[in-house]
Amino acid sequence: MRILFFGRGVISTQYAWAFEQAGHTVDFYVRKGRKETFGSSIELEMWDARKGKKLIKESWNVKLHEEMLPNYDLIIVSVNTEQLSEAVQFLSTAAGNTPILIFNNIWQDLKSSIEPLSMNNVVFGFPGGGGGIADNRLRGGFLKMIFLEKPRAGTEYVNQLVKECFESAHFKISWVKDMQNWLWNHFAMNAAMETEVLKRGSFPALLNHRDSFANVGLNMREMIPLLKARGAKLDAISLLLTKIPPVLLGTLFNKVIFVKGSLPRLFVEYNNSKAGFAVLEVVRAANKVGVPLPRLRLAFENTEYAKEI
Repeated sequence: MRILFFGRGVISTQYAWAFEQAGHTVDFYVRKGRKETFGSSIELEMWDARKGKKLIKESWNVKLHEEMLPNYDLIIVSVNTEQLSEAVQFLSTAAGNTPILIFNNIWQDLKSSIEPLSMNNVVFGFPGGGGGIADNRLRGGFLKMIFLEKPRAGTEYVNQLVKECFESAHFKISWVKDMQNWLWNHFAMNAAMETEVLKRGSFPALLNHRDSFANVGLNMREMIPLLKARGAKLDAISLLLTKIPPVLLGTLFNKVIFVKGSLPRLFVEYNNSKAGFAVLEVVRAANKVGVPLPRLRLAFENTEYAKEI
């Protein structure tokens, strides 16, 4: 299968490497000028957890294009949330009828998030990995599981194509019945974490404070009225963050989920992305329906986002 990844970010690079290992042809589309900046290879230092826990360390040659070439079987889009609108606008004229997987965090209504693309040509999913890129070195990794929406009427062919692609590379698919609800919950959880990151200064710093995840739980509780106003139902993770007492929640995250040496902890430690946009999106939505979010607003003080709310 010939696969095009939109952008050469952490998620795109890791899954592209896995697909190439499985025999697929993978290319990257990058913006003008990025091909020279990125170069023809990237240094990988990432954990592959599809079969056990294996550290991949290699210099990987990549194919970057600054123009959209024809004849791809699948396009996979995994970009920063604030870049998604620009990406789909470009693909609406450049992608033709090529099936597209939106492998992204999304807070908007799914249909409006990809306009003017056709919903029948798009499926939504979410990766099971993380990390960061600095000085052309990727540090991070991915788990065996990825999340994919169950077929909607008209998307059966695209879903089957995406399914075959990931399974050929030995990934396991967790099928999501209501992807809109799943992504709303996940985006809110991400905003709850980013709120704490804004206070601490970075994702790695989040892990160095004992009460960080207790605060993440309190941030999540504050967003429940907003999720309900949107018509969302709380999923298992949201219930965990909002029902368990904050002190116990902090212990659970520090001693179990993000225990030292675990892959989830490493993904956060390597995450050098800029926090704040998810929080801004949530606060903007809350303003429209009159839901107060004092904890999230407070985190914006002394940041560049303060003037935007």
